[in-house]
Amino acid sequence: MTAGNGFYQFGPFRLDPKAGILYRGADPTMLGQRAVALLRLLLENEGVPVGKDALVQAGWGGLAVADNNLTVQIAALRRVLGDSADSGGWIETLARRGYRYIGPTVTIHGPDAQPAERIVPALALPEKPSVAVLPFSNLSGDPEQDYFADGMVDDIITGLARIKWLFVIARNSTLAYRNRAVDVKQVGRDLGVRYVLEGSVRKAGDSVRVAAQMIDASTGVHVWAERFDRRSDDIFALQDEIALNAVGAIAPSVRKAEIERVKRKRPDSLDAYDLVLRAQPDVDSGMPAQVTRALELLDRAIAIEPAYALAHGNAAMCHHCLFLRAGFQEASRAASIRHARSAIVHGQDDALALTWAGFSLGMDAHDRDAAFTTLEAALAVSPSSALTYILGSVILGWGGEAERAIEWSERGVRLSPFDSWAWAAYDAQAMSHLLRGRYEEASRAAYKSVQTNPSHSITYVQLTAALAKLGRLDEAAAAALRVLELQPAFRYSRQFAGVNCAPALAETMGDALRLAGLPE
Repeated sequence: MTAGNGFYQFGPFRLDPKAGILYRGADPTMLGQRAVALLRLLLENEGVPVGKDALVQAGWGGLAVADNNLTVQIAALRRVLGDSADSGGWIETLARRGYRYIGPTVTIHGPDAQPAERIVPALALPEKPSVAVLPFSNLSGDPEQDYFADGMVDDIITGLARIKWLFVIARNSTLAYRNRAVDVKQVGRDLGVRYVLEGSVRKAGDSVRVAAQMIDASTGVHVWAERFDRRSDDIFALQDEIALNAVGAIAPSVRKAEIERVKRKRPDSLDAYDLVLRAQPDVDSGMPAQVTRALELLDRAIAIEPAYALAHGNAAMCHHCLFLRAGFQEASRAASIRHARSAIVHGQDDALALTWAGFSLGMDAHDRDAAFTTLEAALAVSPSSALTYILGSVILGWGGEAERAIEWSERGVRLSPFDSWAWAAYDAQAMSHLLRGRYEEASRAAYKSVQTNPSHSITYVQLTAALAKLGRLDEAAAAALRVLELQPAFRYSRQFAGVNCAPALAETMGDALRLAGLPE
């Protein structure tokens, strides 16, 4: 929606986009032009996530700016809209993804106040059937059961993604719609899918009730709806049943053999399954303290079920993090490789387990051939696995295969536009552009990485190198200081050796990092 020559009304405020002024009642506020531009974009996308790239484009016209510039402008907006106690009720922060306006309903006034396309363009539909599975509502009344509803969605997505002819949006993107009333048609436009699956889970004692429905996002018509009442010890069969019905709703003529591909082996112990679900957020954090906590749960899961591939894959990722970010201890590297090999042995039908394993082999065992054999196996199981492409792009980037790294990273982000791992894809792009001498492109990709994950030191390493190559040495030195704040023991020679960095990339980056003042 846009205001044309009119204005936006929301709560006690009125935004006149033509004049570039925000009024509280009849009084103009002291809000700068950049903040006004950001507010306009957020209002035009009311209730929908707006990525940081789109906001930077609106406020700075595509200039490469430090990530704190956007933070400062959003803080200014919140101060004007309400005091610190109320500001969270106007603009919601979506960690590593962007922001969303969640305040009072926005009304358009004025002669040209006609609904129009949003500034954030709709993604083109893929040629093959496409689906997004939104987070299921937890109706149990117990926030501790959120993980159970999330696990239900994870397994439905995993099952659907095994169908080679189906384009499935990754869970990390659909998480942006958690606990929000959504317009299914807009979800379809935002994510570039035709079908949207949504539902709810109520778990009480030994009983589980799941309600699910699939909607054609282009028409808003319900394609399929069902309610399932099961005992919790039948939860895996229930997840398969929902995924099978969803596939059947998209293509009733699908061959039986393809439907059977949705089914996969499950861990025999629900206790082990619960432990892995509980560990997953800490695994995804990539932070040493959190992955150490996750390993406690994963070790318990493996003790219960030694052949649990996903537990091994997650453990491999945890030990990889500890190796690179907690002292390059050989024991961590060896544990990463050991768990990766166990994940491969036991997880031939588990794309996520294979993805973690392939990443470990490429980054920690320095065996890129084995890594891509494993990643290709993951894609054979789950062609829509965004994380496989994203982590593969990182291996390719450090290996000096610049153009292929950029291709894989872009495919990963397309499959999961709001992915919490997108920073890794942008890292791969930054180092690849740097290697090819495209320093402006490298800096833009590095800024995207920093904006998506400001707590990871390696994102600032890429930014430091790109800025140094551009001759912006003061900014490069500031980025280098941030690297050392996040990882005091950082030495770029150890980083390069740890990931088996390609010699040409190590030379290019090393020269730039040395110039910016980072220790070798």
